[in-house]
Amino acid sequence: MKHLIIQEDLENILAANLPWNNLAGKTVLISGANGFLPAYIVEALLFLNEYTSQEKTKIIALVRNKKKFLNRFSMYQERKELNLIVQDVCSPILIDNKVDYIIHAASQASPKYYGKDPVGTLSANVIGTYNLLNLAKDNPVENFLFFSSGEVYGEVQSSQIPTKESDYGYVDPTKVRSCYAESKRMGETMCVSWCHQYGIPTKIVRPFHTYGPGMSLDDGRVYADFIANIVNNTDIVMKSDGSAIRAFCYLADAIQGFLTVLLKGEDGQAYNVGNDRGEASILDLANRLVSLFPEKRLKVVKQEVTQPPGYLRSNILRNCPDISKVRGLGWEPTTSVEEGFHRTIRSFL
Repeated sequence: MKHLIIQEDLENILAANLPWNNLAGKTVLISGANGFLPAYIVEALLFLNEYTSQEKTKIIALVRNKKKFLNRFSMYQERKELNLIVQDVCSPILIDNKVDYIIHAASQASPKYYGKDPVGTLSANVIGTYNLLNLAKDNPVENFLFFSSGEVYGEVQSSQIPTKESDYGYVDPTKVRSCYAESKRMGETMCVSWCHQYGIPTKIVRPFHTYGPGMSLDDGRVYADFIANIVNNTDIVMKSDGSAIRAFCYLADAIQGFLTVLLKGEDGQAYNVGNDRGEASILDLANRLVSLFPEKRLKVVKQEVTQPPGYLRSNILRNCPDISKVRGLGWEPTTSVEEGFHRTIRSFL
């Protein structure tokens, strides 16, 4: 049985004024379907099949870890429209079925992988993108959605914040941490190149600091650590001075944004998907989360903590998207930081 929070999220996603009928009877291939963001897209499409009377959308979930898939989607094992392919996206992809939509979201997005497995991190974004774009070329699709990242902007000037899709800052390609940002940049260039040369209808989304039900609480990102602290009734331990500012977007809002770009976005274009009203410093976020659950009597503790092996911290002090472009498609994030984190924490309790 679905958690009430997740049920409400899925209802809110499907309440969006989108051409859902475009997905009727179509097959959607989702790479990295075990991941935090794509897994919720899988659930949203399965819910669409329950929510409407239109012909069911078929989903092909491409994952590396079958056990994780069976655990993540345990309540959907009987759903005939959900099919599984177990393989690395970097291996040749052979699919006999007609595929109408491709969503490429297979990626190691957590900073804990950048130092530990930079080659694996960049490979999914470049080799995986190459494989899926060629699949789309040989098997013409209606839409191809590439999950990029707000990391592609690098270190922008303060005058470029909030950051438009056309604003770019400094990324040092000789730094190991750049394996993620540079490979996402290359993935975007590949998408517009296949669009230009072969007519593949590619769209690109650049997510910004998304959180919500189902996120991994041990992925190394600071807000995941904070949620784990609250869930486990432990004080929040600050690993820095907490001055870095990030814009946080609730998962259900973001999924609605991604699907808006899939169904209404322009070919060859990139769209920021984040919450420009969700800005908070890391210290402010920690204090807000503690105050959301006063009955737990938790506090924020500052102390020096050694980062886990392989974790490479970002040097970016402030990060906030300009979302005018995706607003032009009719999308608007509606969940406040307090409400979103309250819902997220409750989903784990």
